[in-house]
Amino acid sequence: MNFGRGPSVVLNVGGTRYSFSREVLKDFPLRRVSRLHGCLSEQDVLEVCDDYDRERNEYFFDRHSEAFGFIMLYVRHGHLRFVPHMCELSFYNEMIYWGLEGSHLDYCCQRRLDDRMSETCTYYSAEEPPGEAAGGPGGKGRRAPGAEGGKWLERMRRTFEEPTSSVAAQVLATVSILFVIVSMVVLCASTLPEWRAPENRSVEEQSRYTAESVREPSGIIEAICIGWFTAECIVRFIVSKNKCEFVRRPLNIIDLLAITPYYISVLMTVFTGENSQLQRAGVTLRVLRMMRIFWVIKLARHFIGLQTLGLTLKRCYREMVMLLVFICVAMAIFSALSQLLENGLDLGTKNKDYASIPAACWWVIISMTTVGYGDMCPITVPGRILGGICVVSGIVLLALPITFIYHSFVQCYHELKFRSARYGRSLSAEFLN
Repeated sequence: MNFGRGPSVVLNVGGTRYSFSREVLKDFPLRRVSRLHGCLSEQDVLEVCDDYDRERNEYFFDRHSEAFGFIMLYVRHGHLRFVPHMCELSFYNEMIYWGLEGSHLDYCCQRRLDDRMSETCTYYSAEEPPGEAAGGPGGKGRRAPGAEGGKWLERMRRTFEEPTSSVAAQVLATVSILFVIVSMVVLCASTLPEWRAPENRSVEEQSRYTAESVREPSGIIEAICIGWFTAECIVRFIVSKNKCEFVRRPLNIIDLLAITPYYISVLMTVFTGENSQLQRAGVTLRVLRMMRIFWVIKLARHFIGLQTLGLTLKRCYREMVMLLVFICVAMAIFSALSQLLENGLDLGTKNKDYASIPAACWWVIISMTTVGYGDMCPITVPGRILGGICVVSGIVLLALPITFIYHSFVQCYHELKFRSARYGRSLSAEFLN
């Protein structure tokens, strides 16, 4: 901590005092409290808290003391629950002030918050964008050596990671979306017979990246898109805080899966030339080129809807596994019974579509999901009765985990909406300035 004296500091929250050492504040779980460690002047301190007593080295926050007591219990024990007899929305407002989100609540309280927010259609926005350094854009205090370089890297990271954080981020996100759309249009158009007919090339030749194919309009457009995505990925890797975490992120893995097939195909063409080895690799190259469809998922960086879907799947993996278990158990039971009733019993009417249990599994899955392609159906009376039971059971089994997934989806959407609103505040300020 670069401001104040004494080995410890005192937090006064609504009249209740808490004493901490300076080193504890550095990595404090509450973002607003941890920002005190980097304050350089009294003006920086007053941007974080409501008042400051220099003699006592005491920081005053005009907030709900009882709510902060429950938040401190979360800091110490890792469980965050609502204060009894306190409005859920008021407590959630306190959480946002101190830097917490709905995901920090215990599951039972998350459901209460989801229900309350759905009833009132309430949206909160924090008072300042998260990640803003102490003595942020509005601060006028002196900066520590190297602070400007760190601030520049943080701006670059937010520009590439948060599309609503600034005007430059908005422009960059728009350009990235245009490149994704153009690349998808070229990929879809390249599969049309009218597109390939004038070229008069074989299937294997179409999968190669030769000098002639690169000079074609589609090859030029594809090379430009790949160059943009590659440069974007490299810059985001350079400005990232944690390189290992950057590589492990799902969206970054998708970026690599979308970019690397192009370079692999080019390298295979360079090293193998026009010999038969490349001809035999034609199928592999076509598969690699088709992996460009993953570029569509890159839109998740710019649309809250896709981000909500991914975050919901991440948090509801237990419910998804439970749903798959339900389906697998039902498939095993109904496929065995349908094969026995339609083909296994010697009743003089054998249905060849149900010759085996694996073949009957296809009928079970399309029946449980109420798709019903009609390519195979039971012809015996017991088989049709079993089919009706299978359809009803599928509806019930699929509906059981939906409630849990729905609540998680609402929670994820609210969290991402709040974060977008916080960054939108900095964007509005940039327009005004």
